[in-house]
Amino acid sequence: QVQLVESGGGLVQAGESLRLSCAASGRIGNIGDMAWFRQAPGKQRDLVATVSSGSSTNYADSVKGRFTISRDNVKKIVSLQMNSLKPEDTAVYYCNVKGFNGFGRYDSWGQGTQVTVAS
Repeated sequence: QVQLVESGGGLVQAGESLRLSCAASGRIGNIGDMAWFRQAPGKQRDLVATVSSGSSTNYADSVKGRFTISRDNVKKIVSLQMNSLKPEDTAVYYCNVKGFNGFGRYDSWGQGTQVTVAS
């Protein structure tokens, strides 16, 4: 019903920046919270940052001051600006969008995009 397409991952050196984007399409209806999660090899998927429909944001302690989440409600895009990247930021990053449409509530995930930070 709701499709999410991520872009912007890649390989960078420590200290560099990357910007991830996630575009929503399909039966979007009303979008609530939008978020980014990440999962490193052998570890659980962890929350990185969230932005509410009112643009309130929350961040994991490990990324505070380095990452910025934002959303474009017209284009239905959520972005994650990642600065001062560290090797421990290496993971697959997933966007997540919650909302409701004519079929009810949904909780959709993107396919993931790899971010690799070399030391």
